[in-house]
Amino acid sequence: MRKNSLNTLRRRALAAGALLLAAGFAVPAHAADLLDTVKARGTLRIAMEGTYPPFNYKDKKTGQLTGYDVEVARLLAARMGLKPEFISTEWSAILAGLGAGKYDVIVAQVGITPKREATFDFSVPYTYSIPQLVVRNNDTTTYKTLADLKGKKVGVGQGTVFEQQLKAAPPGIDIKSYPATPETLQDLAFGRIDAALQDSLIVNYLVKTSHLPLRGAARLGDISRMGIPFQKGNPKFKAALDKAIEDARADGSLKQLSMKWFGTDASRPAE
Repeated sequence: MRKNSLNTLRRRALAAGALLLAAGFAVPAHAADLLDTVKARGTLRIAMEGTYPPFNYKDKKTGQLTGYDVEVARLLAARMGLKPEFISTEWSAILAGLGAGKYDVIVAQVGITPKREATFDFSVPYTYSIPQLVVRNNDTTTYKTLADLKGKKVGVGQGTVFEQQLKAAPPGIDIKSYPATPETLQDLAFGRIDAALQDSLIVNYLVKTSHLPLRGAARLGDISRMGIPFQKGNPKFKAALDKAIEDARADGSLKQLSMKWFGTDASRPAE
């Protein structure tokens, strides 16, 4: 009886295990590190807006993506032995898309902030920047700190690190958030806002190409560190990506690209 009972228990246990497997309740295998996934695929899926010159935008003649971020992404992918696959998406949805697994990384001047680090892992910074004001040509106001903007209407990109810095500044600044830079500059030129806070790396470019009566003014706020976000839990991928960035920094490749697009070395924090 004992032997038959034991056999019965074994059969029941096996049957129960089969039912669990069929129902999808089996313990999942450990997810592969992203490095293993991209190596097996041979490509690195890279998201960017494609509408943010000179960082990433479509060339009017060829229709192909170009810009600083595009060249950085190509450089890093090559150093990791991968082919870059670019995916254009709106900035407002770019982080949500990463969380949903629509692409592997974002190379689009994503500022490294504590809030974002709570959701995603980041590479080491590949670009350093500081906010800079854009004002009308006839504006002679002197600004030395963000506190000097009290009582002013200041335009800023929606969801950017510069918007976060303004919101963290002393109260009294009337912050106007915009989905796109051209709208910000037009409102500034027409006097709807008093100033705009932008990335110092592109202020000269924006002023030159907007053909509006604007100029770059004071650099205010904290240095921003721009990194490459990806989903958490991929230590091998992070190590490989960080190595690619640090090697490119050490041999001057990042500096060369920065000088090409901005005329300054943004691969290291300004001293």
